[in-house]
Amino acid sequence: MKVCIYGAGAIGGHVAARLAKAGAEVSIIARGAHLQAMQRNGLRVSAPDGEMHVHPRCTDNPAELGPQDAVLVTTKAPALPSVAAGIGPLLGAGTSVTFVMNGIPWWYFDKHGGPRDGERLPTLDPGDAVRNAVGVARTLGAVVYAAATVTAPGEVLVEARDAKVVLGELDGSLSPRATALAHLLSGGGAGMVGEATDNIRFAVWNKLLGNLMTGPLCCLTRSAMKDTLGQPAVRAAAVRAAEDICAIAAAYGHPLGGAAEPRIARSALLSHKPSILQDLEAGRPMEVEAMWVVPLLLARQAGVAVPTLELTTQLAAQAARAAGLYA
Repeated sequence: MKVCIYGAGAIGGHVAARLAKAGAEVSIIARGAHLQAMQRNGLRVSAPDGEMHVHPRCTDNPAELGPQDAVLVTTKAPALPSVAAGIGPLLGAGTSVTFVMNGIPWWYFDKHGGPRDGERLPTLDPGDAVRNAVGVARTLGAVVYAAATVTAPGEVLVEARDAKVVLGELDGSLSPRATALAHLLSGGGAGMVGEATDNIRFAVWNKLLGNLMTGPLCCLTRSAMKDTLGQPAVRAAAVRAAEDICAIAAAYGHPLGGAAEPRIARSALLSHKPSILQDLEAGRPMEVEAMWVVPLLLARQAGVAVPTLELTTQLAAQAARAAGLYA
């Protein structure tokens, strides 16, 4: 299978290495020092189950690669307009495009069913750029669980021992293309599992629960999850924020179940900085709209009060504005 990873940072690099190890013909769209290092020396990924050193074809020009069987978009949400502008040469008649991203996705209401079916979320896809370039029919949704960091150009460190990519069709079907890609991801070793689901929106909310209970607080403390959640008052706030996001998910028909505290207890063991804090510290555009603003918008539209989540995300958004990383 020919697979292109569009945007190989920490997550994209990890996924690319697993796919290459599984036997896929992998290529990468990247830029800057990271691209140059991979072109010279390949991609090194250090994970709990071992080190992978792979040599995928790397470029900043999609036209050099031609049509793919599958494209996995692993950029951050602010980069989607550039993806829309560049992805065309990668798309053949049967190419699927999987958006492996954090937060509420641009396609959330597409093939949703009910009165809001097809509704747009314009701040996530300005001018319908991605919708027009890729199309809803090609699109697969996905979320990823993998605590990973780019430690140097061309080098990725993975801390999670149970990395997982969950993929799904927007209409809730279990399609051959989703199951084939999930199987391929699982073929890259015990350090990653690919899973096809018939409820990708549940997966989106479940991942967002983790992002929202720790990300804003870690941005405010400028600390890893272990240090941030080590303070009892902060940990209590994280529990309340988690309860808020569970209330929004339930209002949209996706009750997450279970208590927040056990999940927070797992996060409190990780000396890992959430990706949005990594972006803040590196001076990169932050995923404020997809991860913080739109979930609050959906809460208001559903009439769900989320006082703790509103407080933590608005304070963190102010920090992002002060750093010039969110308009």
